[in-house]
Amino acid sequence: MKVRLTLLGAAVVLCTSVMAQQPPPQQTAPAAAQAPQAPPLRVFIQAGLKTHAEGQHDYPQFLADWSKLLTNRGAIVDGALHFPSARELASADVLVIYKGDAGYLSMEDRATLDNFLRRGGGLVSLHDALCGPAPEEFASFVGGAKKHGEVNYTLEADVPYTVVDKTHPIMQGVTDFTIKDEAFFNMTWSKTPEIHVLATAVMAKTPSAGTHAGEVVPQIWTYETSLLPGAPALRACVWMQGHNYANFSDPQVQPMLLRGISWAGKRPADALATERAQRGGGGGRGRGRGGQF
Repeated sequence: MKVRLTLLGAAVVLCTSVMAQQPPPQQTAPAAAQAPQAPPLRVFIQAGLKTHAEGQHDYPQFLADWSKLLTNRGAIVDGALHFPSARELASADVLVIYKGDAGYLSMEDRATLDNFLRRGGGLVSLHDALCGPAPEEFASFVGGAKKHGEVNYTLEADVPYTVVDKTHPIMQGVTDFTIKDEAFFNMTWSKTPEIHVLATAVMAKTPSAGTHAGEVVPQIWTYETSLLPGAPALRACVWMQGHNYANFSDPQVQPMLLRGISWAGKRPADALATERAQRGGGGGRGRGRGGQF
């Protein structure tokens, strides 16, 4: 009995000594104290019916391709070939428009867009979405617009970009480049505030350019304003090309547009930079899509 008690006492002393030498357990911060992640960007794509020749102005194809592209990068995407309803826009952070002559708005659609922008919704206008009957009105939303029916474009010509703000988040990593597309001139610009130019292009010498050939015109810009005093600021990003649909997959254009959508939605510019792993293990490896850009 005395031997058993002695051994038990020695074991207690040894265990106490070992525990005293162990480092204190790491304290794990409560989940609530950890930095919250930004919610997914909610995007509504307004497209239109196909117009022009094969490979040009392919609005329905954009709706299909970019719905998948944005979803694969963590966005929540909805879209249609009509102007979104108030209910559809109520759950969107940014409205992306790739549709000809989007400046033609009914009274109801104009009121819906006003309400969306007054709460700080973002806009991304692509190619001839900024064309309509009243360019002053659409310019108040996106900073610049062009009048329908006027000859104010080059066509099937080189568009040589000069990046004028290389420090802007949308233009990170973008260098001067040239694509064959359509460029616009003779624009109606907002004056208060003015646009923030990201890149310009020299108008090519085409029959439609006429005396405007050689002019330097903004082709990519941002625009920030509030429609009401004290209201959240709306953000707009405009890219005037997209006549030739293949240019949406250009290795400089696609990442630039993804950053523009993120920026307009008031997220970090690289919020859509990484393609998420898909169920079944397959990630897209198409041009401009593989992993990170």
